[in-house]
Amino acid sequence: MRGEFPEFRLGSVLATSFTGTLSERRGDAIERIPVPRRLVDWLVVSGFAIDECSGEQLQLALELREAIHATATAAATGDPLPDAAVGVINDFSARGRAVAVLTADDKREWRLSPAASVEDALGVIAADAIAIIAGERDGRLALCASPTCRAAFFDTSRSRTRRWCEMNTCGNREKKARFQANRRTGQ
Repeated sequence: MRGEFPEFRLGSVLATSFTGTLSERRGDAIERIPVPRRLVDWLVVSGFAIDECSGEQLQLALELREAIHATATAAATGDPLPDAAVGVINDFSARGRAVAVLTADDKREWRLSPAASVEDALGVIAADAIAIIAGERDGRLALCASPTCRAAFFDTSRSRTRRWCEMNTCGNREKKARFQANRRTGQ
């Protein structure tokens, strides 16, 4: 069943990776978590031991994803944060039951209880979104330069000038298009 769905685009930042489960937002949108089982798959590969998800929980996840995307987009462009989206993120963060633990290699990791639910994992994602939007992490929010993508991503490059959400997809596609256009014009 999993082979019939697009691959996940996983980054190093949980919240923006979650918003990347819907890509090509300004073109032919690609939904990577269209059914509850795919949300479970994404949560598992993102480090959460979640076994099941209902259709209602999927809808909650999609609501959070879009709130994070709207808020991160506003933060990246310097626009005022949308009140409704901020409220959704805060609500999910307050509902989640997880604890932050320090790993032996100086990293923060989230631990859920053995009886953790999708809502608990969504609370962690919301808390991560709050940290990046509030500027608590080293990096900057940016929008993909691809006119069809425009995904929010967290740029941790040294110069903070990264243009693409992923070089392997959007960056390569844009560079290829530019190369072909140059060939047609003889440059």
